[in-house]
Amino acid sequence: MKIEILQVSWAVAGRAVVRDVDVAVQPGETVGLIGPNGSGKSSLLRCVAGLRTPTTGVIRYNGQNIRGWTVRRLAQHIAFVEQAAEVDSDLRVADVVALGRTPFRDRWRGLDRTDRTVIDAALARVGLTDLRARAWQTLSGGERQRAHIARALAQRPWGILLDEPTNHLDVKHQLELMGLLAATDQTVLVALHDLSLAARFCDRLILMHQGVVAASGRPQDVLTPDRLASVFEVDAEVGHDVLGNLAVSYRGVAPVPEASGRHP
Repeated sequence: MKIEILQVSWAVAGRAVVRDVDVAVQPGETVGLIGPNGSGKSSLLRCVAGLRTPTTGVIRYNGQNIRGWTVRRLAQHIAFVEQAAEVDSDLRVADVVALGRTPFRDRWRGLDRTDRTVIDAALARVGLTDLRARAWQTLSGGERQRAHIARALAQRPWGILLDEPTNHLDVKHQLELMGLLAATDQTVLVALHDLSLAARFCDRLILMHQGVVAASGRPQDVLTPDRLASVFEVDAEVGHDVLGNLAVSYRGVAPVPEASGRHP
């Protein structure tokens, strides 16, 4: 599924949070959305997911404007994994994942064989098969995050949107998740803080700064030392690690430029 973000702005209480964003995610691409806290990443994702209506501009899925789509129709096309989604604490893990089948079922019909097969496959992909019967309140933060990702996979959407999905995950599960996203045939737009993970697993990066797109392109073209200094305010080097993966190394906080001109 192609996702088009066409001149999208979103404001709250008169303050522009996202401004004139104009980018597209091609079918099957894994695109990383990066930028400092407060740069507009989460707000843009919610506009793309149909959870917020842009103040100006258009969101299109495969050329169709999604403005006015029902929640059910949106969920049949795209899955959204938030940073910290709350669910009923009485549910089991398998029940949470089963919520991903809701857009495709009649409200009075229970799970059928196809639903159960899809749920089992989603649990297996995130390594939660053995925890399917566990109560939600007994899970760790990382286990809950993996369950939400399984729920998204159970939707079998055309596209997946994720807001900081590696939060709460240990290194093993971060690598597994990013490898899964990079290998899927689905279109993926994922907000990330870890620039090395973004560089390694994403086809392209969109760098947000103060609500606008500061750069967009291949990871090696977007992640430059000068740009990291000006946007993230860090002194960093971009190169390849011992395994040949593009990676970002930090020396520290970027030095503050000296003020020019004479003092009175």
